[in-house]
Amino acid sequence: VGTNQLVWKLRNDPRVVSREHFNVRHMVAADVPEMVDVVVADVSFISLTLVLPPGIEVLKPGGNAVVLVKPQFELSREEVGKGGIVRDPAAHAKACERIESFVRARPELQWRGLVESSIQGTDGNREFLAWFTKA
Repeated sequence: VGTNQLVWKLRNDPRVVSREHFNVRHMVAADVPEMVDVVVADVSFISLTLVLPPGIEVLKPGGNAVVLVKPQFELSREEVGKGGIVRDPAAHAKACERIESFVRARPELQWRGLVESSIQGTDGNREFLAWFTKA
């Protein structure tokens, strides 16, 4: 639903489809001009499990998805520390496992891996990059 979130160079690349003022949860295939080779996601204040299904629908077979896992948005309020900071490594693991389980539960997807982002989120939150492909 954001605006001006994408760097100018990518916004002007004809291969990139950018949707602003748009809630991806409500996306249908007709909203994208053609199936895509790559889906990337960096979302806040919502779980990836709610925004990935429409992205998966428009991902070509053989396509890749790289998504930023932000534990504070994948866990319950009780599991997130004061100020929205997740400090417990077990909670980080739980958030990442939630996304991995979500992907592995879909037979058309193949889990490829997860790495910790070299860039920390706001106020030092640890974030992770998950990679999967569509069969």
